[in-house]
Amino acid sequence: MEFEKIVLVTRKTRLEGLVERFNTLGQAKFYLEHGGGDFDLYQHEHDIYYAAVSSLRSKLQELVKLQEIERGLLPNFLFTETNIVVTIGIDGLVANTAKYLSGQPLIAVNPDPAHIDGILLPFDVQKAIVAAKGVLRNQMTTRKISMANVQLNDGQTLLAFNDFFVGVKSHVSARYSIEINGQQERQSSSGIIVSTGVGSTGWLSSMFNMANGMQVGIRPAGNKDQNPPPARIDWESEQLVFVVREPFISKTSSAKLVFGHITKGAPLVVHSEIPENGVIFSDGVESDFLAFNSGAIASISLANKKTNLVVG
Repeated sequence: MEFEKIVLVTRKTRLEGLVERFNTLGQAKFYLEHGGGDFDLYQHEHDIYYAAVSSLRSKLQELVKLQEIERGLLPNFLFTETNIVVTIGIDGLVANTAKYLSGQPLIAVNPDPAHIDGILLPFDVQKAIVAAKGVLRNQMTTRKISMANVQLNDGQTLLAFNDFFVGVKSHVSARYSIEINGQQERQSSSGIIVSTGVGSTGWLSSMFNMANGMQVGIRPAGNKDQNPPPARIDWESEQLVFVVREPFISKTSSAKLVFGHITKGAPLVVHSEIPENGVIFSDGVESDFLAFNSGAIASISLANKKTNLVVG
């Protein structure tokens, strides 16, 4: 493959978000300090980020044609097969970007390794340049990361890099029927989480942490040993995991199908009985959702495409 362009994807800092909210830097500073916040921390974070962006930009420009876009432009940007995609930011930026790609190599850069864990960010600025040179020579090591897909009975679709949430946008119970592997059950719960392998270290892990903590709390005194944490799912795994949050048992709802695996031959089908405000959103982005009200049927499965994350 002959790559013709690098697309650099950036994100706004927390400081930029505050300035947009309060119109000026001075007003943002007043708001933070008036509430006991540390403005210098925000400014320092902002400066480190843009120093890293500037350094990365200048070095990438020496390799091949470069185009830079901000995360908010992703839904309207057309990536081509001859693009190399470079993100610089937190893990969430990788998830945001991956859904718009179709196999292009993705190099994820950690702008501040001292403060950002970056599970999905294997490169600092210097190592990212080495990785980009390797990709241009078609000498790269990648991981083919599995994603999730949901399709509604009206044809609408949505992809997830980390996870899906199926439920109601507010805190009221969601009513629906769930079906997998020939089993079906009517449920009332605070929603369903469907996780990919990458997402298993995020929202899904918090569900297990809660369940494990409850088990520890109800054990007899003197027997408070923690259970081992659940095994993480491989990023390339050909399965998804679903968990039902806070299922309620009543005369019309049960709680037997509250955990399971979704495979290529066994999608999760959910029939909505939610009168209004039913939603399905992915990767924590609540503003980008599919309406999931009464009559809607969602089929959740492994996505056909994978994210081609460069790791070496």
